[in-house]
Amino acid sequence: MTIEIEDLTFKCIIGLLDFERITPQEVIVNLSIDYNYINEFINYAQVAQLIKKHLLEKKYELLENALENLFNIISQAFPLIEKLHIKITKPNILPNCRVSVSNIKVY
Repeated sequence: MTIEIEDLTFKCIIGLLDFERITPQEVIVNLSIDYNYINEFINYAQVAQLIKKHLLEKKYELLENALENLFNIISQAFPLIEKLHIKITKPNILPNCRVSVSNIKVY
């Protein structure tokens, strides 16, 4: 079974630059969760809530650190996960493009 959460969009403090540390900016999180569904499910609303809550609280400087820590907290909260793909995008940090980091982990 695969759960996909697409375009989870909200504003948070994330980045190294001075203005990024002061003004929340839009981020977009996309993820895909593979798990073996046998009478237990993963609540996608809880996954989305966990991601947003974590990024709002932690105020990361690097997208890479945010990404790695999201892998840890999501996999711990939902042990049924077999494979997890996360992508974090900052759509407005550079003109004329979107900047993202992503990774896939198999458990």
